[in-house]
Amino acid sequence: MIKPRKTKYLQKENSAKLWKIIQEAGDYLNGKLPDHPNHPKGRNSYAHIAICIKSKFNNSYKDIEDEKFNEVVEYIEYLKKNPE
Repeated sequence: MIKPRKTKYLQKENSAKLWKIIQEAGDYLNGKLPDHPNHPKGRNSYAHIAICIKSKFNNSYKDIEDEKFNEVVEYIEYLKKNPE
């Protein structure tokens, strides 16, 4: 019997769930991020979340380990409560 290989990165199902959570958080933060001189037309809330995740976890959301899924979700909730 062949055992399924453990993958280091998010399984496809978790990756899709996480992307949906990122989109919902981006919708929530749209227009709520403070102004920044580098973004005269306004900041992209979706990119903000993706960049924050990459900065904190040293990987894009797709490349984070499955074991950290809940930690990433909690961090996204933190970002929603603390727009910066």
